[in-house]
Amino acid sequence: MSEMIEQFDALDWQNQPFDCAGCAFTALREAGRCELKKACVNDRYALRIDRFFNWNPEAAKDCLTHPYFEVRAIAAKHVEVFYLPRLMRDPDETVRWSAAQRLPQRQLMQMRDDPDREVRIRIAARLDPADLRSMMDDADYYVRTIVARRIPEGWLSQMMRDADREVRVEVARRIGPWQLQAMAADAESCVRLIAAERLAPEHLLALRGDDDCQVRHLVAQRIAPGQLGPLLEDEDEAVRQVALARRPH
Repeated sequence: MSEMIEQFDALDWQNQPFDCAGCAFTALREAGRCELKKACVNDRYALRIDRFFNWNPEAAKDCLTHPYFEVRAIAAKHVEVFYLPRLMRDPDETVRWSAAQRLPQRQLMQMRDDPDREVRIRIAARLDPADLRSMMDDADYYVRTIVARRIPEGWLSQMMRDADREVRVEVARRIGPWQLQAMAADAESCVRLIAAERLAPEHLLALRGDDDCQVRHLVAQRIAPGQLGPLLEDEDEAVRQVALARRPH
């Protein structure tokens, strides 16, 4: 990859040819710490920009207002942490996303309402679980999914009726046993399946007649043998076989 990208012409972020004349980092070039078509902050290729900052991390702080978003985003990976708040309101979401990967918790909290979902996903993944309450109602389902994976268990009951099934799946995986019984009546079989996996055998009676054969199959494997009842004559052969193999003799 490195050898391939060095074959491409040196073009700046506006696709215009350029050379090293007049570059603000002439001293670095003279010191062998940057190289045209290989490690260059003025290039449009992210790999060359990244290599420049790998060689010269101290230069990152001087590039946080560069007109090319890739330069600002990559500089955010290398700059000292106390410079990162400058990028929290950057007009480009890629830059904000890059900053969010390293920002301290106090600044992360200020970005919970970022307009871009990818940024909020990063925030939800990094923020302290105790500070995620305001993101439980995020407009994006995947943000809420991450929140459901990380919030304290005691808050999960507030997400049991989330509009998206993927969020409810995450809730069902973690929620306490008493609330889990309510999720056994969820409209989506994938949620009910998780409930059937986690519920105590004595709480599986209501799922013996579930519409989904996968749920009934799991119930047939876990329910007490004396409670198999209708599963012994289930319309699905796989369910019926499991039930018959476990019936009391």
